[in-house]
Amino acid sequence: MIKFTEEHEWVRLDGKVAVVGITAHAASELGDLVFVELPEVGTIVSQGDEAATVESVKAASEIYAPLDGEIVSVNKAIVEDPSIVNSDPTGAGWFFKMKLTDEGQLDELMDETEYNDMIG
Repeated sequence: MIKFTEEHEWVRLDGKVAVVGITAHAASELGDLVFVELPEVGTIVSQGDEAATVESVKAASEIYAPLDGEIVSVNKAIVEDPSIVNSDPTGAGWFFKMKLTDEGQLDELMDETEYNDMIG
């Protein structure tokens, strides 16, 4: 199951841990990424908090925590090579993993059909 936010993050549950990244639409709109800053492991975030930053040839943008929880892992590979986000945004280009405080918050996010309708 993959869910989406209005801010163009995706969330996929991997057991009890949520994997978070940005959508292919967001990666395309940003253009070629040149810099990624990730949160520290152990950071407690609330839904809507700024959790990461990306910079592209076009602009800088914040990546928001899609749910409440604790950052338990970050993808250092995208810091070393931000182009991974552009080439595989929903696979190898994930940003961070979270231990969720309330899995029920997932129900508030959009499914793929709703997200595709939003980006039209």
